Amino acid sequence: MKKLLSILSFGVIAFSCQQQTAEETNAPSVSEESLKAHIHVLSSDDFQGRKPFTEGEIKTVNYLADQFKSYGLEPGNGDSYSQEVPMVELTAMPSETMTISGGSEDVVLNVLDDFVAYTERVVEETSLNASELVFAGYGVVAPEYGWNDYEGLDVKGKTVIVLVNDPGFASGDSTFFKGETMTYYGRWTYKFEEAARQGAAGCLIIHETVPAGYPWLVVRNSWSGASLYLDQSGENFQPDVLGWITRDAAIRIFEASGQDMKNYGEMSRSVDFKPFSLGLNATVTVKNKIKRDQSKNVIAKITGTERPDEYVIYSAHWDHLGIGQEIDGDSIYNGAHDNASGTATMLGIAEAMSKMKTKPKRTVVFLAVTAEEQGLLGSKHYAQNPIYPPSQTVANINMDGITAWGPMKDLTVVGYGQSELEDIAEDVAQTQGRYIIPDPDPGKGYFFRSDHFQFAKVGIPALYASGSYEHMTKGVDYIDSLNQIYLNTQYHRPQDEYDPSYWTFDGMALDGNLLMEVGLRVANSEDWPAWKDGSEFKSIRENSMK
Repeated sequence: MKKLLSILSFGVIAFSCQQQTAEETNAPSVSEESLKAHIHVLSSDDFQGRKPFTEGEIKTVNYLADQFKSYGLEPGNGDSYSQEVPMVELTAMPSETMTISGGSEDVVLNVLDDFVAYTERVVEETSLNASELVFAGYGVVAPEYGWNDYEGLDVKGKTVIVLVNDPGFASGDSTFFKGETMTYYGRWTYKFEEAARQGAAGCLIIHETVPAGYPWLVVRNSWSGASLYLDQSGENFQPDVLGWITRDAAIRIFEASGQDMKNYGEMSRSVDFKPFSLGLNATVTVKNKIKRDQSKNVIAKITGTERPDEYVIYSAHWDHLGIGQEIDGDSIYNGAHDNASGTATMLGIAEAMSKMKTKPKRTVVFLAVTAEEQGLLGSKHYAQNPIYPPSQTVANINMDGITAWGPMKDLTVVGYGQSELEDIAEDVAQTQGRYIIPDPDPGKGYFFRSDHFQFAKVGIPALYASGSYEHMTKGVDYIDSLNQIYLNTQYHRPQDEYDPSYWTFDGMALDGNLLMEVGLRVANSEDWPAWKDGSEFKSIRENSMK
């Protein structure tokens, strides 16, 4: 009974704090019923998994624009509620096998089971023809850390094999790179970019579940079949063939080279590591079906009353994976958590702000971006072709995967220590009776895996935060079990569906109210939240403001 009274008292305190916050900002609360309705629609089979270039995109874009209009929000791109994003769809059809020759006998890898291969070049066919294989450790060139995995190595026309994540991961040294916290050097996108800068013909990343942050099934689902890229005609700044191989496949390759490489991770973290040729050659072909089309970002705004030329941008990606490989009798990748939840929360905030008697002093923008699942393409296009200048954009608040498992005690900040926005968020969290924590699994590099990263890359301070660690009444273990179930059985699968048996919307509303309050405090302030010392984005912001 004492425990129950304590819980009830906590709830009253938290509720009264939420009410006080809402009164201070003249903002109604985010509606749980609206959140539920949006998720029910966006993650329905009728929306076909919301993949760009499909009927699901048309329905999603129209739905979002109609919602913004119904709230009375202004078009965010001149007189339009959308921004066109030119993209190209490449349907990769790799050969059934990749042959590794040059050893005592050929190593034959099977597509999907052992490797995935594709190309970002807009060509009908490309290949590796007996391309020399070179092991380049983590594939990192980081002058600020005194690290160069390509030092003394000429890989022009060759294929590099590299490890996932960066040298700091699992090193046990928090001062080595950033220890368990992934740097951008650990992202697969960086590794392909660096291989291209080195002139490599191919780049293959060795997949391992723990340092990658997701199982092989995610790799084979995400990098097989049709994929989307920004249509940047004439630019071929990528190797001919990109791909991933399993750890078992990598061991077979290294054994064929005459070396025992089961501890290649530890070896590659050594300051004495030197890249080397494996004395083997890779052969694989990738054919493409090519389709060019326009996708769309959806954008609306509330014009500021005093500083209309200064902007606070809320973002969430509306897309998911569409219709794909059948798993357990289902082929529609509904994406209820990823990211109907974030999109619904953004709509909930937009609706609540539209009802405010006193509008924000700065302009508040709501941006639903396309093709996050294909490499943050919608936000990348916006960052390269901004409607509102980055130098006049005060902050970005991104929503991706808002937990629908009840109210949380925590506010988990991904990329903790990056910007002053988290200090504002912490203050608001305290008014809700909550605490703030860093991402408990920084090694997975979540800061580089959602759309706020594209804003950060052009210097805009960005916040990516939500409750995801400790349930208000059911504790840490309850949420951890649900997180593990989601990651292992639902993430990037058709099983990511709205489940009324345990989904609730009070926690989503709590997060929505918090993020709304953060945005309003920024919008109504004269201050400009800054990147903190040590952030790799601080100098970009400072240079953009000169």
